[in-house]
Amino acid sequence: MGRRKKEPRSVHREKIAAAASALFLERGAAAVSMDEIARAAGYSKATLYVYFENKEEIICLLTLESMKKLHGYIAAALAEEETTEARYRGICRGLVRYQREFPLYFRMALEWIDTDFTGRDVLPEERETYRVGESINGLLREFLLDGMERGALRRDLEVLPVIFCFWGMLSGLILLEANKGAYIQSAAGVSGERFLDGGFRMLYRSIAAEEEIE
Repeated sequence: MGRRKKEPRSVHREKIAAAASALFLERGAAAVSMDEIARAAGYSKATLYVYFENKEEIICLLTLESMKKLHGYIAAALAEEETTEARYRGICRGLVRYQREFPLYFRMALEWIDTDFTGRDVLPEERETYRVGESINGLLREFLLDGMERGALRRDLEVLPVIFCFWGMLSGLILLEANKGAYIQSAAGVSGERFLDGGFRMLYRSIAAEEEIE
């Protein structure tokens, strides 16, 4: 234990969170106990509680990390492309890559974020997660406003509702392909990549200016 005491607190928390992440991905967060997380991380249960009060605190840290990763993917996608449609395609590719590389984080970004902090104690990670989420929405807002100004997107779009709709629609398509890709292939005769491409194109057409639609 002497070696561990010399390490920063953040190092221990990262080790524990990494072990918990692997268990959550394999079996789901609800099925994993703090005892199991301690064993997987190589800590005693008593030591584990020095760094995390409960499993919910571990989940909050992982959720924050998931949102930071998502922010990075979207920011990179928007920075790498020039035209509105290419930037939209970049966002879609970034989300697909994110889900495939970090399926647990992808689900956490959709399912675990709380926006109502009234009437309870709030962890710093929860507030930071909310802040990162708002920053992501800000990136998408700038993308939509820029597209409208260029004339590539419809000028009557209500920006915030469009952002919320696209979160639901894009994430739904990506999760459907991830979970039912084999069925889609056998039933519809299209690959997962083609299914996603068609869905992404259909969604873009719903916000594109008429003269931009082929």
